[in-house]
Amino acid sequence: MIDLGLSDRAGRRVALHEVHDENWRAVADIAPLDDQRRYVPALAARYLLLSSREDVWNSFAVYADDTVAGHIMWGRDEDGSHWIGGMLIDGAEQGKGVGRAAVRTLMGWLAEREDCRVLRLSYDPDNVAALHLYASLGFQPVPAVEGDEVVVELSATQAAIG
Repeated sequence: MIDLGLSDRAGRRVALHEVHDENWRAVADIAPLDDQRRYVPALAARYLLLSSREDVWNSFAVYADDTVAGHIMWGRDEDGSHWIGGMLIDGAEQGKGVGRAAVRTLMGWLAEREDCRVLRLSYDPDNVAALHLYASLGFQPVPAVEGDEVVVELSATQAAIG
């Protein structure tokens, strides 16, 4: 479990847990709001499959206290950068600060890794909510693109939660 002591706006402790036999179904069933399906899959099950079938991504269940509220994953690129991807917060849990706390928790944990120098992520340029969230966390656009998505980055030093 990764718990940096962050909470959502309701005061629930947000932590990242390994996906395991007892929570994988709840994670797989995480679904976004309908208007977000152009940016993310209909269910987090797709992200779980990517983590289990490809040797790139590592999945975490996002918990708000004892409730599975979402999914987030990370990977390490060949250039040494660490990527945050596959964040999906259940529609019923959105707007409560769970996503922000989950990203900050993963940022802090990755920044502590000895081999982490920079964090990157990408998002659809039309996803205004993602743009605002990641910009507010200090991520800055870079010239690179990932498919049709905007790539942003943040140094591990800036990502460290003190």
